Amino acid sequence: MQFNHPVGDSGMLQYSDKVVRGTPREDSLLILQFLKGMVGKRFSFLNYYKEIPVSYDATLVHVENEMAEFELHEYQAKVINLERKALIYSHAESPVKEDILGEAFYINPLKKKVILCNFEYAKIRSNMRRFVRVMLDRPVEADMIFEDDITRGNIMNISLGGAAMHLVSRDRLVPGLELNLFLKLPDILNGDITEVGLSAMVISVTGESAPYTCILEFHPEKHSQQQISYYINQRQVEIIKELKELNS
Repeated sequence: MQFNHPVGDSGMLQYSDKVVRGTPREDSLLILQFLKGMVGKRFSFLNYYKEIPVSYDATLVHVENEMAEFELHEYQAKVINLERKALIYSHAESPVKEDILGEAFYINPLKKKVILCNFEYAKIRSNMRRFVRVMLDRPVEADMIFEDDITRGNIMNISLGGAAMHLVSRDRLVPGLELNLFLKLPDILNGDITEVGLSAMVISVTGESAPYTCILEFHPEKHSQQQISYYINQRQVEIIKELKELNS
């Protein structure tokens, strides 16, 4: 069995690893053969909207011409319409333990219907996250404090455990570096800015040119943790409201 770990890819690939059991064609046909015997059964879908998991059960209603039709939740359909793919958790009756990734052929959120094709095996790894992560529409400014200098960057996504930060320079930033960080977290309700200080460690820095992406692991004190948690909760509510109002 072969595992392919995508690097620097976007979309659904960042949430799962591709698993090849035979050849891609053989795998697709095996998945379809399994699905044909599961018409009328319920499957658990997984997508992400701005890093927030969207996971509802769906009913398999039809399998034909190497395509499978599902009835599913409106919110799931909305996100599949954006991502053009869907992850499906391994079913209890499946002969294999792998999850499934399908490509969207047809989606109608109003009718709560999706038709998937080009199936492959996958291993969902995003549900191993310890913390809820949110994507930011408006980047949060952050200052990295060095002995004789301050480097400013923009936080692009954040959790209680860490963040991804865009920077114009990667000087001094090496994996394992411990530093002090000041986040300028806005209160989404009233626009006030709260400066939150904490220690962090550089996990990785990627990019051939600016903006570089620095992945940070947070080591916050209790008060800082509470402030970050408050901000993430606000952002979660904002994202869920946006998903509900999303025009498909």
